[in-house]
Amino acid sequence: VDSDGTITPTPPQQSDTRVSSPVPAPAAIIPRDQWGGKYEFLLSCIGYCVGLGNVWRFPYLCYRNGGGVFLIPYFIMLFVTGVPLFLMELSLGQYGSAGPIMVWKCCPLLKGIGIGMLCVSTLVCLYYNVIIAWTFYYLGSSFQSPLPWSCDAVANVAICANRTVGNSSSERPRSPTEIFWNEKVLGVVNSEGLHDPGPVRWPLALCLLAAWIIIFLCMLKGIRSSGKVVYVTATFPYFVLIVLIIRGATLEGSLQGVAFYLTPDWSRLANAQVWNDAASQIFYSLGIGVGGLLSMASYNKFDNNVIRDTIVITIGNCGTSFFAGFAIFSILGHMAWRKGVPVGEVADRGPGLAFVAYPEALALLPGSVFWSIMFFLMLFMLGVDTLFGNMEGITTAVLDEFPNLRRNTFHKSLFLGALCFTFYLMGLLLVTDGGIYWFTLIDSFSTSFGLIIITLFMCIGISFFYGVNQFCQDIIDMICHCPPWCSKVLIYFKACWVFCTPFLLLFILIYIFLEMYNTPLHYGSYVYPRWGKGLGVCMGATCCLQILIWAVVAISKETGSLKERFKKAIRPLNSWRVNNSNSEVRSQEHVEPERVEAPYTVTLTDQDFTAITWETGSSA
Repeated sequence: VDSDGTITPTPPQQSDTRVSSPVPAPAAIIPRDQWGGKYEFLLSCIGYCVGLGNVWRFPYLCYRNGGGVFLIPYFIMLFVTGVPLFLMELSLGQYGSAGPIMVWKCCPLLKGIGIGMLCVSTLVCLYYNVIIAWTFYYLGSSFQSPLPWSCDAVANVAICANRTVGNSSSERPRSPTEIFWNEKVLGVVNSEGLHDPGPVRWPLALCLLAAWIIIFLCMLKGIRSSGKVVYVTATFPYFVLIVLIIRGATLEGSLQGVAFYLTPDWSRLANAQVWNDAASQIFYSLGIGVGGLLSMASYNKFDNNVIRDTIVITIGNCGTSFFAGFAIFSILGHMAWRKGVPVGEVADRGPGLAFVAYPEALALLPGSVFWSIMFFLMLFMLGVDTLFGNMEGITTAVLDEFPNLRRNTFHKSLFLGALCFTFYLMGLLLVTDGGIYWFTLIDSFSTSFGLIIITLFMCIGISFFYGVNQFCQDIIDMICHCPPWCSKVLIYFKACWVFCTPFLLLFILIYIFLEMYNTPLHYGSYVYPRWGKGLGVCMGATCCLQILIWAVVAISKETGSLKERFKKAIRPLNSWRVNNSNSEVRSQEHVEPERVEAPYTVTLTDQDFTAITWETGSSA
């Protein structure tokens, strides 16, 4: 009998030797860091979501798909797929206090989702820091006056003169920024394609090494160090964007660029490509399905209001994309006015927009050296923040699987250093003469159909295996004093998780497969060979096939008929709720803290699940 008069039953089946032994109890609870405050978590998530894609990818997609009319499918996809999946990841990480792999104790059958997230995050980290290396190269070059890619530079006088006079050949004359990008930075002119990577470009290799050293130092103490760094890295880009908008508004022709950015083409709404681009941008910018969000949320306090954070972060991220469009297109409008060409002809997609069109536009501004330094410093901050989140997803997953690393600071630092150095060595392929071809291949397939399949199974698994009613109850339990609006908003999210989001993800997936089959992959004039495209498909397939592989492993470890094995594999482990011992509400339900953590090293029986108090209808 407890002090409050309630009777706490002691089931006889829990009196085995593991429970009675006092030794495993402290070993089961591993000290885990927490954010220094809610603002550190918010800034880290905003910095993770607001990345390079907000600067070059969103504006390009916007004017490629009908200008302002693109905002309609963009915000529909945001509220039907982006926000619900964002809340699902934050809630899973915060409730389970675990990374992308260990969190699937809530449904052991789907542990492969966490492995798949780890594979996607590894591919993203591999190529994303190369962008930061390019940014370092441009940042260092920006301290020269005049800028080495401007027409004022001695080496470019003849090139600019030829462009002014005209070129009689059928080929489009190349600008100094294109020559600098392709010859000085990439060296792509020395490579014939994927099969001919060529030698490593050592200036870029040194920039890549510096980028990984900075990432290592910022993450050395985990969220205690990266949580402080984001106060600078997450806020500085907004300062630069505001300055660029003010400066761009004073330039001749800036309104032409803004008009091009916002003018709607209503006929484009009937094009499936527009909706697919809107969905892909939501996934790309919010970082859904990569594991970074889930890992960062795992360091939250149990009673943090995840619904409030989800709304603030997602709206802030998409608002930043829209806001950045004005800064970019005002400058591109001035650039088009100076050249006497339409705005649509001065911007390119992907890295070409950030490293060809923007440097050329910056070179046209008075005080070009200062603006170039500010712009590339902003790109560096945006890239570092996003890489923090991706690296956090990998390190958290590994530390959860090998908890002893958390206790030994030296071993943890050694692991992080080895991880960064391994990524550096693998990334050297991407800074060769033909590295841009490999970069484009990984970029195209790492976050393609594999990521959609992972998020689709995550949504289906939580909604139908774990139970959408139980999941909503878990969210309410975390928000101790849940205001009435939270309960009402959860009705909307429940409808999205069960119906709307899976349907739209399936639609996007089908479209991706059709487009991937019918459309050749290319970089500039280079068309990728069939074996190269097949290699990219294998990258995406490796990520999503983890779901099937680990599901088979989970079922094979159980006993009984196939149906019984399946039922046991989708039932949460008792240790799923042990991690929430910091919550007074949940502490009375932790009956079995000594439960073995590894879900596949023991055979589960019905007695293993008797300690869990399930809500009525939770299996829906």
